[in-house]
Amino acid sequence: MNTETTQLKVGMVMDPIADIKPYKDSSFAMLLEAQRRGHKLFYMEPTDLFLKNGRPFAETAELKVWDRAQSDVTSQFYGFGASEETDLGSLDILFIRQDPPFNNDYLYATQMLELAETQGVLVVNKPQSLRDANEKLFASHFPDCIPPTLVAADAARLKHFIQDHLDVILKPLDAMGGASIFRVTAQDPNINVILETMTDHGRHHIMAQVYLPEIKQGDKRILLVNGNPIPYALARIPADGETRGNIAAGGTGVGVPLNERDHWLCQQIAPTLQKKGLHFVGLDVIGDYITEINVTSPTCIRELDAQYNLNIAGTLFDHLENHLKTQSTPAEPNGFQTMH
Repeated sequence: MNTETTQLKVGMVMDPIADIKPYKDSSFAMLLEAQRRGHKLFYMEPTDLFLKNGRPFAETAELKVWDRAQSDVTSQFYGFGASEETDLGSLDILFIRQDPPFNNDYLYATQMLELAETQGVLVVNKPQSLRDANEKLFASHFPDCIPPTLVAADAARLKHFIQDHLDVILKPLDAMGGASIFRVTAQDPNINVILETMTDHGRHHIMAQVYLPEIKQGDKRILLVNGNPIPYALARIPADGETRGNIAAGGTGVGVPLNERDHWLCQQIAPTLQKKGLHFVGLDVIGDYITEINVTSPTCIRELDAQYNLNIAGTLFDHLENHLKTQSTPAEPNGFQTMH
């Protein structure tokens, strides 16, 4: 590991950079910050990963990035240098920032990156924890923090939940950006067909949650670095006639300071995030409750940075660089690390 010098080798596994919106992309904010610190960037897409004789490699490209305003849609915001076959074990930090769905290809990517982790690379977030922490189901580990919730495949059981709670949100377990989310009431004449379609006639589990009217004040995205919340959240306000607050579904992002309940929710999950090596997480909060815990590619860095003059990626890199130094500190013979 290259912890003796200022420059680190930072890899980024992400969806095609040509398709992102740089003024709002959180992965791009991380790339800008890494470059500002003088680190060397290695860009790769998931299909660039491969194993050779049990070692993880990727076809990478050296990357340079330039910040661009939202109004600047013509200037190039990235450039590639030389391509090379890179032994992933030679990197210091390796981000996996691929968007859901979490399918078999994503699973295989985490397994390959786990081999890099065994060679001392700091993979963000930890591959095993990405596999363990489904973004819809992970919140169920904190039952005091979630609204009444049912996860089931059986249509009759789901329908009974709807009849009990009258107004319910239905979600698939593997989507993002508000895709395929339905709001149904006990009187909805389409309940049966919605449940049949979403569960594929009882073959797949879905999530049902009580509708929270506080969504009208926004679905708050709280960002946490090593379990510590950024003091402001982005409240994503649904568009007129829309239930979903997701920016991808037309919601408007408005910054708000965290309240006492928000801090309490973060405190409940922080020890688990730290234990699992989930260094950067996005918590979705409506009213008093957590609805999702996003661990694959949480967003909203750039919006909060712009509204509050923050540098969230800088906070993240401060943590990661300190983590590397701590991990590289040699242990004393009694098993305790030397303190400096």
